[in-house]
Amino acid sequence: MKMTRKTWLRSAAALALAATAPAFAQSGELRVGLIPSEDAQAMIRASQQVMDQLAARTGMKVRPFVANDYNGVIEALRSNKIDIAFLGPFSYVLASQVAGAEAFAVAVTRKTGTSAYRSLVISRKDKGPAGVADLQGRSFAFVDPTSASGHLFPKAGLMAEGFDTDKGFSRVIFSGSHDASIMAVANGKVDAAAVADRILDSAVGKGLVRREDFQIVWRSQPIPESPMTWRRNLDAATKQKVAAALAEIKGLPWGDQGVLDGFAPTDDKAYDVVRETARALKLDLGSMK
Repeated sequence: MKMTRKTWLRSAAALALAATAPAFAQSGELRVGLIPSEDAQAMIRASQQVMDQLAARTGMKVRPFVANDYNGVIEALRSNKIDIAFLGPFSYVLASQVAGAEAFAVAVTRKTGTSAYRSLVISRKDKGPAGVADLQGRSFAFVDPTSASGHLFPKAGLMAEGFDTDKGFSRVIFSGSHDASIMAVANGKVDAAAVADRILDSAVGKGLVRREDFQIVWRSQPIPESPMTWRRNLDAATKQKVAAALAEIKGLPWGDQGVLDGFAPTDDKAYDVVRETARALKLDLGSMK
């Protein structure tokens, strides 16, 4: 949903007023927002075991919610329609500014043992561009304007290598999800795309694509992993229960990230690198909502 500056200012004023009193999770129900890295039902299925454990450990009924795009989850946070959300790094930075979101935990998986990942620009090995300069005049897919690995970091990275991301491509689309971008390259709908490395790994693992069909055109430095966030005005008791529960959830699959080794604490400062990248691109975060 696009907002005018006037609408955004009204929303910000309403948020400031609402933040003066804590908002309690309704009727023992915890509403959890998930970013649409895959289609909605796939996202819910992939996170179901974690949601079940979260319900068991908090004693609350957990209801997952997947919006059509990243901004849908942010808007649901802003309007108190969800209590916590799993957001991408850039969508979190945006949500912290316009929706009062706070990062509090980040998944650590057994496969990597880290809480970071990378953005890749991929193309087909048989006929796609092999290097950054070869992207000139080619069609390209980003994921979402508020995706860190699917837009923000690859755009900044390509610009740093001298590629004009505004004029260099013949056509640019926003696919809506990493999976959609991967399939767009695989099926020849676009020449190249920016995706998260772990989501490409997941697509290969599911048999959706073959790794040998792709080549890596560009690779980012490590990006801080997608955080679990809550709305700032959620009551303290619910925050405490949720944080404690997530820290103890281990040995279960968590979407494309693999098997969980718990959720480690994080905070807003961990995402300053994302803000710095946004500033390098001269992005107005308020105008992107």
